[in-house]
Amino acid sequence: MSATSGTAIGSTTLDLDAIRTRVDAELDSFVREKAGSGAAARLPEEVIVTLHGFLFAGGKRIRPLLCVLGWLAGGGDPAVPEPVVRAAASVELFHASVLIHDDIIDDSDTRRDRPTVHRTLTDRHRDRRDPDRFGTHAAIVLGDLAMVWAAELLHTARLTASQLGAALTVLDSMRADVMYGQYLDLLATACPSSDLDRALEIVRYKTVSYTCDRPLQLGAALAGASPAVRVALTAYARPLGEAFQLRDDLLGVYGDPARSGKSNLEDLRDGKHTALVALALEHATTADAARLRELLGNPDLDERQADSCRAILTAAARPRVEEMITTRWEQAKHALIDAPFPVEVAGALSWLADAAVLRTS
Repeated sequence: MSATSGTAIGSTTLDLDAIRTRVDAELDSFVREKAGSGAAARLPEEVIVTLHGFLFAGGKRIRPLLCVLGWLAGGGDPAVPEPVVRAAASVELFHASVLIHDDIIDDSDTRRDRPTVHRTLTDRHRDRRDPDRFGTHAAIVLGDLAMVWAAELLHTARLTASQLGAALTVLDSMRADVMYGQYLDLLATACPSSDLDRALEIVRYKTVSYTCDRPLQLGAALAGASPAVRVALTAYARPLGEAFQLRDDLLGVYGDPARSGKSNLEDLRDGKHTALVALALEHATTADAARLRELLGNPDLDERQADSCRAILTAAARPRVEEMITTRWEQAKHALIDAPFPVEVAGALSWLADAAVLRTS
């Protein structure tokens, strides 16, 4: 999702790659500082090595980008001061924490075409009697540490007192939203149903708030943006966040693991409650719906059975989900038409909407 590559999904005059580079530099510097202090405190080197490797194994940096764009939308300095970049980087570190824990919950083997953190730590300690148990427990601790360090990164960003207070108000809500969404996701997983409202509620807490709306609102809060700007950001963020997750749900079932770096069996084996599944159970024939309920959530689901699931999902629901994505994408783009943002910011947000919806990984 490079801002300087390809024009098929539009372009932006803002240098988003430069923003990513600055965010990465803040993350790298912070983690390396921790390596020094950790060594002094006899913290095992593998903690830093594993976290650093996970942070820099890929990732689109969507959340810090949106944070900076929220700052610019709110009239913040176009040069983007270091404290703002550091605050944006803290959101990415929190994201890393969420992903580490999410991979444990989903029992995922890979992310970004590399072993997940709990698998990495398991493999590192194969000589133990309990390598799998150790890997899982150690990853929980490492995810917790990333969350603590995300807070420290924000608190040491040299924000003004008013900026920090405004940031904490936004971030406290974001953190609570994603945890609530995770719990709703757990409740619904392996319990296939046609409840589309529940599927979309999970999306709104797990993805809309934490991926799109709150990062934008964080940047806007740091800039002291007007209420009109904040309302316009939400009008863009909410449909885009839903479109982003609906696309992610399709990629989780139909995506090419060679491109996505993740298995396209896990969501089916877990029995994830998505809009795709809810719509399929509502619109499939009685026989197909029964077959789908039988297969979803089977941890031993094989490729042949997965193909059966995909055939039912395609016939009963995939076109409907694609239509939902298109509708929300158009809503997000339309929200930018009269938004009180600088032209280049609106262009960047439009470009990000295209990239989020049209992605193949």
